[in-house]
Amino acid sequence: MASSPSKKVLVPIADGTEPMEAVITIDVLRRSGADVTVASAASDLRVDACWGIKLVADSLISDCKGSSFDLIALPGGMPGSASLRDCEVLEEMVRKQSESGGINAAICAAPAVALGSWGLLKGLKATCYPAFMDKLPADVTKVESRVQVDGKVVTSRGAGTAIEFSLALIEMLYGKEKSEEVAGPMVTRPHHGEDYTMMELNPVEWKYDHDTPQVLVPIANGSEEMEAVMIIDILRRAKANVVVASVEDGLEIVASRKVKIVADKLLDEAVKLQYDLIVLPGGLPGAPAFTNSAKLVDLLKKQAESNKPYGAICASPALVLEPHGLLKGKKATAYPAMCSKLSDKSESENRVVVDGNLITSRGPGTSMEFALAIVEKFFGREKALDLARSLVFV
Repeated sequence: MASSPSKKVLVPIADGTEPMEAVITIDVLRRSGADVTVASAASDLRVDACWGIKLVADSLISDCKGSSFDLIALPGGMPGSASLRDCEVLEEMVRKQSESGGINAAICAAPAVALGSWGLLKGLKATCYPAFMDKLPADVTKVESRVQVDGKVVTSRGAGTAIEFSLALIEMLYGKEKSEEVAGPMVTRPHHGEDYTMMELNPVEWKYDHDTPQVLVPIANGSEEMEAVMIIDILRRAKANVVVASVEDGLEIVASRKVKIVADKLLDEAVKLQYDLIVLPGGLPGAPAFTNSAKLVDLLKKQAESNKPYGAICASPALVLEPHGLLKGKKATAYPAMCSKLSDKSESENRVVVDGNLITSRGPGTSMEFALAIVEKFFGREKALDLARSLVFV
Protein backbone atom coordinates (compact mmCIF):
# COMPACT_ATOMS: atom_id res chain seq x y z
CA MET A 1 0.00 0.00 0.00
CA ALA A 2 1.44 3.39 -0.97
CA SER A 3 2.18 5.60 2.03
CA SER A 4 -0.04 8.66 2.48
CA PRO A 5 1.52 12.02 1.68
CA SER A 6 2.79 13.73 4.80
CA LYS A 7 0.28 16.17 6.30
CA LYS A 8 1.52 19.50 7.63
CA VAL A 9 0.65 20.38 11.22
CA LEU A 10 1.30 23.48 13.31
CA VAL A 11 1.43 23.22 17.12
CA PRO A 12 1.95 26.67 18.65
CA ILE A 13 3.37 26.93 22.20
CA ALA A 14 3.81 29.84 24.59
CA ASP A 15 5.00 30.57 28.10
CA GLY A 16 2.43 28.87 30.33
CA THR A 17 1.40 26.23 27.78
CA GLU A 18 0.37 22.89 29.34
CA PRO A 19 3.41 20.76 28.45
CA MET A 20 1.65 17.39 28.49
CA GLU A 21 -0.95 18.59 25.98
CA ALA A 22 1.66 20.14 23.68
CA VAL A 23 4.13 17.26 23.83
CA ILE A 24 1.55 14.48 23.52
CA THR A 25 0.00 16.19 20.46
CA ILE A 26 3.40 16.68 18.80
CA ASP A 27 4.70 13.19 19.62
CA VAL A 28 1.55 11.27 18.62
CA LEU A 29 1.11 13.20 15.36
CA ARG A 30 4.77 12.66 14.44
CA ARG A 31 4.24 8.93 14.98
CA SER A 32 1.64 9.07 12.18
CA GLY A 33 4.20 10.55 9.79
CA ALA A 34 2.77 14.07 9.98
CA ASP A 35 5.23 16.92 9.45
CA VAL A 36 4.74 18.83 12.71
CA THR A 37 6.15 22.34 13.23
CA VAL A 38 6.36 23.45 16.85
CA ALA A 39 6.12 27.25 16.77
CA SER A 40 6.74 29.67 19.62
CA ALA A 41 4.27 32.51 20.19
CA ALA A 42 6.92 34.12 22.41
CA SER A 43 9.79 36.30 21.20
CA ASP A 44 12.21 33.42 21.72
CA LEU A 45 12.28 29.77 20.63
CA ARG A 46 12.57 28.66 24.25
CA VAL A 47 9.28 28.54 26.12
CA ASP A 48 8.71 28.20 29.86
CA ALA A 49 5.70 25.90 29.90
CA CYS A 50 3.63 25.15 33.03
CA TRP A 51 5.10 23.10 35.88
CA GLY A 52 8.63 24.37 35.26
CA ILE A 53 9.04 22.41 32.02
CA LYS A 54 11.18 24.17 29.42
CA LEU A 55 10.57 23.41 25.75
CA VAL A 56 12.35 24.70 22.63
CA ALA A 57 10.27 25.34 19.51
CA ASP A 58 11.36 24.62 15.93
CA SER A 59 10.53 28.14 14.77
CA LEU A 60 8.70 31.35 15.70
CA ILE A 61 5.04 31.71 14.69
CA SER A 62 6.00 34.81 12.72
CA ASP A 63 8.23 32.58 10.54
CA CYS A 64 5.25 30.31 9.73
CA LYS A 65 2.97 33.09 8.48
CA GLY A 66 3.27 32.27 4.77
CA SER A 67 3.01 28.51 5.21
CA SER A 68 -0.15 26.46 4.81
CA PHE A 69 -1.10 23.62 7.17
CA ASP A 70 -3.57 20.75 7.08
CA LEU A 71 -4.10 21.13 10.83
CA ILE A 72 -3.45 23.77 13.49
CA ALA A 73 -3.71 22.29 17.01
CA LEU A 74 -3.65 24.55 20.07
CA PRO A 75 -2.56 23.11 23.44
CA GLY A 76 -4.15 24.56 26.57
CA GLY A 77 -2.73 25.70 29.88
CA MET A 78 -2.84 29.16 31.44
CA PRO A 79 -1.55 31.72 30.74
CA GLY A 80 -0.48 29.84 27.59
CA SER A 81 -3.96 29.81 26.03
CA ALA A 82 -4.31 33.56 26.59
CA SER A 83 -0.90 34.15 24.99
CA LEU A 84 -1.99 32.14 21.93
CA ARG A 85 -5.25 34.14 21.79
CA ASP A 86 -3.30 37.42 21.88
CA CYS A 87 -0.88 36.38 19.12
CA GLU A 88 -2.21 38.28 16.09
CA VAL A 89 -0.23 36.24 13.55
CA LEU A 90 -1.65 33.01 14.97
CA GLU A 91 -5.20 34.36 15.02
CA GLU A 92 -4.90 35.36 11.37
CA MET A 93 -3.53 31.91 10.46
CA VAL A 94 -6.30 30.07 12.34
CA ARG A 95 -8.98 32.26 10.72
CA LYS A 96 -7.55 31.56 7.26
CA GLN A 97 -7.43 27.86 8.13
CA SER A 98 -11.13 27.99 8.98
CA GLU A 99 -12.03 29.85 5.78
CA SER A 100 -10.03 27.47 3.57
CA GLY A 101 -11.59 24.33 5.09
CA GLY A 102 -8.49 23.19 7.01
CA ILE A 103 -8.74 21.53 10.42
CA ASN A 104 -8.51 23.56 13.62
CA ALA A 105 -8.18 21.89 17.01
CA ALA A 106 -7.83 22.98 20.62
CA ILE A 107 -7.69 21.32 24.02
CA CYS A 108 -8.23 22.29 27.67
CA ALA A 109 -8.59 26.08 28.11
CA ALA A 110 -7.76 26.84 24.45
CA PRO A 111 -11.20 26.08 22.91
CA ALA A 112 -12.85 28.73 25.14
CA VAL A 113 -9.96 31.18 25.52
CA ALA A 114 -8.68 31.17 21.91
CA LEU A 115 -11.07 29.59 19.36
CA GLY A 116 -14.21 30.76 21.20
CA SER A 117 -13.01 34.32 21.65
CA TRP A 118 -12.10 34.47 17.95
CA GLY A 119 -15.68 33.45 17.10
CA LEU A 120 -14.58 30.23 15.42
CA LEU A 121 -16.86 27.89 17.40
CA LYS A 122 -20.10 29.63 16.44
CA GLY A 123 -22.92 27.13 15.94
CA LEU A 124 -20.66 24.18 16.68
CA LYS A 125 -20.60 21.51 19.37
CA ALA A 126 -17.48 21.97 21.49
CA THR A 127 -15.92 20.92 24.76
CA CYS A 128 -13.08 22.26 26.90
CA TYR A 129 -11.57 22.03 30.39
CA PRO A 130 -14.48 21.69 32.87
CA ALA A 131 -13.65 24.94 34.71
CA PHE A 132 -13.72 26.85 31.38
CA MET A 133 -17.06 25.53 30.09
CA ASP A 134 -18.86 28.69 31.20
CA LYS A 135 -16.33 30.74 29.19
CA LEU A 136 -17.45 29.16 25.90
CA PRO A 137 -19.56 31.72 23.99
CA ALA A 138 -23.35 31.47 24.15
CA ASP A 139 -23.51 30.58 20.44
CA VAL A 140 -21.64 27.30 21.09
CA THR A 141 -23.38 24.01 21.94
CA LYS A 142 -21.46 22.90 25.03
CA VAL A 143 -20.87 19.16 25.36
CA GLU A 144 -18.97 17.15 27.94
CA SER A 145 -17.39 14.68 25.49
CA ARG A 146 -13.76 13.78 26.10
CA VAL A 147 -13.14 14.66 22.43
CA GLN A 148 -15.66 16.47 20.23
CA VAL A 149 -15.44 16.61 16.44
CA ASP A 150 -17.79 18.98 14.63
CA GLY A 151 -17.00 19.46 10.96
CA LYS A 152 -13.39 20.61 10.70
CA VAL A 153 -13.06 21.59 14.38
CA VAL A 154 -11.85 19.23 17.12
CA THR A 155 -11.97 20.15 20.82
CA SER A 156 -11.00 18.23 23.94
CA ARG A 157 -10.97 18.53 27.73
CA GLY A 158 -7.49 18.36 29.22
CA ALA A 159 -4.16 16.62 29.71
CA GLY A 160 -5.93 13.35 30.58
CA THR A 161 -7.71 13.36 27.20
CA ALA A 162 -4.69 14.48 25.12
CA ILE A 163 -3.85 11.04 23.72
CA GLU A 164 -7.48 10.51 22.62
CA PHE A 165 -7.48 14.04 21.14
CA SER A 166 -4.27 13.36 19.19
CA LEU A 167 -5.53 10.04 17.84
CA ALA A 168 -8.77 11.76 16.72
CA LEU A 169 -6.61 14.27 14.83
CA ILE A 170 -4.75 11.43 13.08
CA GLU A 171 -8.11 9.95 12.11
CA MET A 172 -9.14 13.33 10.63
CA LEU A 173 -5.88 13.59 8.68
CA TYR A 174 -5.26 9.99 7.60
CA GLY A 175 -8.28 7.84 8.54
CA LYS A 176 -9.20 5.40 11.29
CA GLU A 177 -6.79 2.67 10.20
CA LYS A 178 -3.77 4.95 10.66
CA SER A 179 -5.08 6.13 14.04
CA GLU A 180 -5.36 2.51 15.23
CA GLU A 181 -1.93 1.70 13.80
CA VAL A 182 -0.40 4.50 15.92
CA ALA A 183 -2.44 3.71 19.05
CA GLY A 184 -1.45 0.03 19.32
CA PRO A 185 2.31 0.35 19.93
CA MET A 186 1.72 3.19 22.41
CA VAL A 187 -0.13 0.74 24.73
CA THR A 188 -3.09 3.14 24.99
CA ARG A 189 -5.82 2.53 27.56
CA PRO A 190 -8.53 0.06 26.53
CA HIS A 191 -11.26 2.12 28.28
CA HIS A 192 -10.65 5.86 28.52
CA GLY A 193 -12.00 7.65 31.56
CA GLU A 194 -12.05 4.61 33.84
CA ASP A 195 -10.20 4.36 37.14
CA TYR A 196 -6.50 3.56 36.88
CA THR A 197 -5.14 0.45 38.60
CA MET A 198 -1.75 -0.95 39.49
CA MET A 199 -0.55 -4.44 40.35
CA GLU A 200 1.14 -4.22 43.75
CA LEU A 201 3.22 -7.01 45.27
CA ASN A 202 5.16 -6.97 48.55
CA PRO A 203 3.72 -3.58 49.58
CA VAL A 204 5.99 -1.28 51.56
CA GLU A 205 5.44 2.30 52.61
CA TRP A 206 7.32 4.79 50.45
CA LYS A 207 8.84 7.35 52.82
CA TYR A 208 10.48 10.70 52.24
CA ASP A 209 12.73 12.71 54.55
CA HIS A 210 11.80 16.26 53.62
CA ASP A 211 8.49 18.15 53.39
CA THR A 212 7.93 16.55 50.01
CA PRO A 213 9.54 13.71 47.98
CA GLN A 214 12.76 14.56 46.17
CA VAL A 215 12.59 12.94 42.72
CA LEU A 216 15.22 12.60 40.01
CA VAL A 217 14.08 12.22 36.38
CA PRO A 218 17.07 11.77 34.05
CA ILE A 219 16.64 12.59 30.35
CA ALA A 220 18.86 11.94 27.33
CA ASN A 221 18.84 12.43 23.59
CA GLY A 222 16.23 9.94 22.40
CA SER A 223 14.25 9.79 25.66
CA GLU A 224 10.52 9.32 25.05
CA GLU A 225 9.18 12.85 25.48
CA MET A 226 5.60 11.90 26.42
CA GLU A 227 6.83 9.62 29.16
CA ALA A 228 9.32 12.14 30.53
CA VAL A 229 6.92 15.09 30.47
CA MET A 230 3.96 13.20 31.98
CA ILE A 231 6.12 11.96 34.88
CA ILE A 232 7.64 15.40 35.56
CA ASP A 233 4.37 17.34 35.14
CA ILE A 234 2.19 15.02 37.28
CA LEU A 235 4.72 14.68 40.10
CA ARG A 236 5.16 18.45 40.22
CA ARG A 237 1.36 18.89 40.36
CA ALA A 238 1.44 16.60 43.40
CA LYS A 239 4.02 19.01 44.91
CA ALA A 240 7.00 16.65 44.68
CA ASN A 241 10.33 18.36 44.10
CA VAL A 242 11.41 17.02 40.70
CA VAL A 243 14.94 17.49 39.38
CA VAL A 244 15.22 16.93 35.61
CA ALA A 245 18.83 15.98 34.83
CA SER A 246 20.48 15.63 31.44
CA VAL A 247 22.91 12.72 31.02
CA GLU A 248 24.25 14.51 27.91
CA ASP A 249 26.97 17.20 27.75
CA GLY A 250 24.40 20.02 27.63
CA LEU A 251 21.07 20.84 29.23
CA GLU A 252 19.03 20.69 26.00
CA ILE A 253 18.13 17.22 24.76
CA VAL A 254 16.38 16.16 21.55
CA ALA A 255 13.86 13.49 22.50
CA SER A 256 12.80 10.46 20.44
CA ARG A 257 10.15 12.36 18.41
CA LYS A 258 12.43 15.42 18.09
CA VAL A 259 10.81 17.47 20.87
CA LYS A 260 13.50 19.64 22.46
CA ILE A 261 13.44 19.72 26.28
CA VAL A 262 15.76 21.70 28.57
CA ALA A 263 16.85 19.94 31.78
CA ASP A 264 17.23 21.73 35.13
CA LYS A 265 20.81 20.58 35.58
CA LEU A 266 23.43 18.16 34.29
CA LEU A 267 23.58 14.69 35.86
CA ASP A 268 27.09 15.47 37.18
CA GLU A 269 25.54 18.14 39.40
CA ALA A 270 22.34 16.19 40.17
CA VAL A 271 24.21 13.13 41.54
CA LYS A 272 25.43 15.22 44.50
CA LEU A 273 21.88 15.21 45.96
CA GLN A 274 19.86 12.51 47.72
CA TYR A 275 16.57 11.30 46.21
CA ASP A 276 13.46 9.59 47.55
CA LEU A 277 12.79 8.28 44.03
CA ILE A 278 14.75 7.94 40.79
CA VAL A 279 12.51 7.30 37.79
CA LEU A 280 13.59 6.66 34.20
CA PRO A 281 11.54 7.46 31.09
CA GLY A 282 12.01 5.07 28.16
CA GLY A 283 12.62 5.75 24.50
CA LEU A 284 15.39 4.88 22.06
CA PRO A 285 18.24 5.74 22.07
CA GLY A 286 17.46 7.35 25.46
CA ALA A 287 17.40 4.10 27.46
CA PRO A 288 20.79 2.90 26.09
CA ALA A 289 22.24 6.34 27.00
CA PHE A 290 21.10 5.71 30.61
CA THR A 291 22.59 2.21 30.73
CA ASN A 292 25.91 3.60 29.45
CA SER A 293 26.02 6.32 32.12
CA ALA A 294 28.21 4.89 34.89
CA LYS A 295 27.20 7.73 37.23
CA LEU A 296 23.48 7.11 36.75
CA VAL A 297 23.81 3.33 37.12
CA ASP A 298 25.88 3.80 40.29
CA LEU A 299 23.21 6.14 41.69
CA LEU A 300 20.47 3.60 40.87
CA LYS A 301 22.40 0.78 42.54
CA LYS A 302 22.90 2.85 45.71
CA GLN A 303 19.18 3.71 45.67
CA ALA A 304 18.22 0.02 45.46
CA GLU A 305 20.78 -1.03 48.10
CA SER A 306 19.33 1.49 50.56
CA ASN A 307 15.77 0.19 49.84
CA LYS A 308 14.69 3.54 48.42
CA PRO A 309 12.15 3.69 45.59
CA TYR A 310 13.24 3.59 41.97
CA GLY A 311 11.36 3.00 38.73
CA ALA A 312 11.38 2.88 34.95
CA ILE A 313 8.97 2.74 32.02
CA CYS A 314 8.95 1.42 28.45
CA ALA A 315 12.42 0.32 27.26
CA SER A 316 14.22 1.31 30.48
CA PRO A 317 13.22 -1.64 32.73
CA ALA A 318 14.60 -4.06 30.12
CA LEU A 319 17.59 -2.05 28.87
CA VAL A 320 18.74 -0.31 32.07
CA LEU A 321 17.44 -2.06 35.20
CA GLU A 322 17.64 -5.70 34.02
CA PRO A 323 21.25 -5.73 32.73
CA HIS A 324 22.52 -4.01 35.89
CA GLY A 325 20.84 -6.52 38.24
CA LEU A 326 18.26 -4.00 39.44
CA LEU A 327 15.31 -6.35 38.77
CA LYS A 328 16.83 -9.32 40.63
CA GLY A 329 14.12 -11.03 42.69
CA LYS A 330 11.55 -8.45 41.50
CA LYS A 331 8.43 -8.57 39.36
CA ALA A 332 8.40 -5.98 36.58
CA THR A 333 6.92 -4.99 33.26
CA ALA A 334 8.32 -3.15 30.25
CA TYR A 335 7.51 -2.17 26.68
CA PRO A 336 5.79 -5.22 25.12
CA ALA A 337 8.52 -5.78 22.51
CA MET A 338 11.18 -5.62 25.27
CA CYS A 339 9.55 -8.00 27.79
CA SER A 340 11.51 -10.96 26.39
CA LYS A 341 14.61 -9.36 27.97
CA LEU A 342 13.10 -9.56 31.49
CA SER A 343 14.30 -12.55 33.52
CA ASP A 344 10.89 -12.73 35.28
CA LYS A 345 8.01 -12.09 32.85
CA SER A 346 5.23 -13.37 35.15
CA GLU A 347 3.61 -9.96 35.78
CA SER A 348 4.67 -8.23 32.55
CA GLU A 349 1.15 -8.02 31.07
CA ASN A 350 0.15 -5.49 33.77
CA ARG A 351 0.16 -1.80 32.84
CA VAL A 352 1.85 -0.72 36.10
CA VAL A 353 3.67 -3.08 38.48
CA VAL A 354 4.82 -2.07 41.97
CA ASP A 355 7.03 -4.58 43.77
CA GLY A 356 8.13 -3.18 47.11
CA ASN A 357 10.32 -0.16 46.31
CA LEU A 358 10.31 -0.77 42.52
CA ILE A 359 7.75 0.56 40.03
CA THR A 360 7.70 -0.26 36.30
CA SER A 361 5.33 0.37 33.41
CA ARG A 362 4.85 -0.32 29.71
CA GLY A 363 4.91 2.74 27.45
CA PRO A 364 3.61 6.18 26.50
CA GLY A 365 -0.02 5.08 26.83
CA THR A 366 0.57 3.90 30.42
CA SER A 367 2.64 6.94 31.51
CA MET A 368 -0.19 8.77 33.25
CA GLU A 369 -1.19 5.67 35.22
CA PHE A 370 2.49 5.16 36.09
CA ALA A 371 2.89 8.73 37.37
CA LEU A 372 -0.41 8.56 39.29
CA ALA A 373 0.67 5.27 40.90
CA ILE A 374 3.83 7.06 42.13
CA VAL A 375 1.65 9.83 43.56
CA GLU A 376 -0.48 7.17 45.26
CA LYS A 377 2.57 5.47 46.82
CA PHE A 378 3.86 8.74 48.27
CA PHE A 379 0.63 10.62 49.09
CA GLY A 380 -2.22 8.07 49.11
CA ARG A 381 -4.91 7.00 46.65
CA GLU A 382 -7.30 9.89 47.35
CA LYS A 383 -4.69 12.48 46.38
CA ALA A 384 -3.87 10.50 43.23
CA LEU A 385 -7.55 10.23 42.28
CA ASP A 386 -8.10 13.96 42.90
CA LEU A 387 -5.19 14.64 40.57
CA ALA A 388 -6.53 12.16 37.99
CA ARG A 389 -9.91 13.91 38.07
CA SER A 390 -8.32 17.36 37.69
CA LEU A 391 -6.50 16.06 34.58
CA VAL A 392 -9.82 14.65 33.22
CA PHE A 393 -8.06 11.28 33.16
CA VAL A 394 -10.79 9.56 35.19
